[in-house]
Amino acid sequence: MDLTVKSENNVAFMVEGIKGKLKVVAAQSIKADHFDIEKYEDLLDMYEVVMSKQHFSISEIEALCDELRLLKK
Repeated sequence: MDLTVKSENNVAFMVEGIKGKLKVVAAQSIKADHFDIEKYEDLLDMYEVVMSKQHFSISEIEALCDELRLLKK
């Protein structure tokens, strides 16, 4: 998958990857169509950070979830 291309499919792929890696309790409430394609680069940056880490502290998960909320439409 070429994540350098802005697309709804790539947004969905990244959102699902982030949810899976963070193991968020309320993951059902996070949907790809909640995110604005105009914030694609920010979402890509977050995706790369999340995928590069093996473990997250509770405070890191909370901060990343807060950031996801800011990226929503």
